[in-house]
Amino acid sequence: MPMSERPCLVRPDGRPDDSHPRFSVVIPAYNEAELLGSCLDSLLAQDFRDPYEIIVVDNNSTDATADVARSRGVTVVHEPRPGVCSARQCGTTAARGEIVVSTDADTTFGGDWLSRIDRAFRDDPARIAVAGPCRFADPPWWGRAYAAVLFAIVSLVARLTGRVLYVTATNIAFRKSEWPGYDTEATQGGDELDLLRRLRSRGPVAFVLSNPTFTSSRRLRRGLAYNIVVTCLYYYVLGYAVNRLAGRRIVGMAPAFRATAAGHGTVRRKVRAVASLSVGLAFCVAFGDLAVHLVKAAL
Repeated sequence: MPMSERPCLVRPDGRPDDSHPRFSVVIPAYNEAELLGSCLDSLLAQDFRDPYEIIVVDNNSTDATADVARSRGVTVVHEPRPGVCSARQCGTTAARGEIVVSTDADTTFGGDWLSRIDRAFRDDPARIAVAGPCRFADPPWWGRAYAAVLFAIVSLVARLTGRVLYVTATNIAFRKSEWPGYDTEATQGGDELDLLRRLRSRGPVAFVLSNPTFTSSRRLRRGLAYNIVVTCLYYYVLGYAVNRLAGRRIVGMAPAFRATAAGHGTVRRKVRAVASLSVGLAFCVAFGDLAVHLVKAAL
């Protein structure tokens, strides 16, 4: 697993630091030159006082993704195997931090994002992972409602039962010493559902509702029905379960989104969106976790 250079450790003043980092932020990237710069600038502006490293995993990009990353002084590692799980595996293996933080190249962060993650780990030394919600940047109305309700439910269940039902790969941190590895045969869900399942078997996982990430809404451009039926149900839930049961890739990866969100829909589309929103939220919360248990029971 070749690395282009030694991982860059960042100090609050922006200068390199050779000490052991508290965090390693791992960012998989495939043709993300347009949005990666904002992501990295947001990470480099964190108020976290200890050194941390930023690792961008170039997953066969054909644009200037790697150049954008190097221009910010962060590490670029290359993963030739296509797929987000392979890319996250590569970056996490290269990470030197005590805690690995997973996020995406089309995502930005509040200035205290890392500090809040650090505080959550220090509040309970037994915790092996800390997750938070994501919000969409400039989404259609249903995108804002979907994310808000979904993660409010996840947070409520976590407070009542101590069990985190779902995490987003844009906002989960875990102790590298407890990292179980990614399922690199998974095309969807392996970096969220499967990772969460494995982490929960090792120790407590916390969910911090007040520490969101802000991700591009480009994936919502095809509408709520498409995102529920095709992206979530087919690729994410069904694809993850089938591939895990088969032990190989049967359901392929969902198509990448590179365009901006579409404009406003008609009244009829909005009515359909309300119905899809209700069904989708119930399905993702109830069956996202259930799919993992069904797969686990079948093995």
